Amino acid sequence: MSTDPSVPPAGNEPAPLDPIPVPPAPPGDELARPEVDKVRFTRAAALWSAVIAGFLVLVILLIFIAQNTVSTQFAFLGWRWDLPLGVAILGAAVGGGLITALAGMVRIIQLRRAAKKNYKAALR
Repeated sequence: MSTDPSVPPAGNEPAPLDPIPVPPAPPGDELARPEVDKVRFTRAAALWSAVIAGFLVLVILLIFIAQNTVSTQFAFLGWRWDLPLGVAILGAAVGGGLITALAGMVRIIQLRRAAKKNYKAALR
């Protein structure tokens, strides 16, 4: 048995199969032919990417907190307390994120109510 394509098959040996050439799509006609080799973007892939990014951020935050353990005095509206600097900055960041999420949630509720109102008006 020969694997050299230039040697013709001898006897009962099957001829090697040549791949069927696929002509390239004309310019501007990218949608005419489905792409077989293209990897599709899925929500699961986005979720895994977000989980990995979240773990990386968590590791960076833990390193930041571990390196900033000096206790510092804080004062707010007459209250005074001592807290490690890294924990205080992390707490401020989490508080800011929660305020941002709350504002976004209120806006989403407003938009949903407006969309529902417009949908009901369109059905009349």
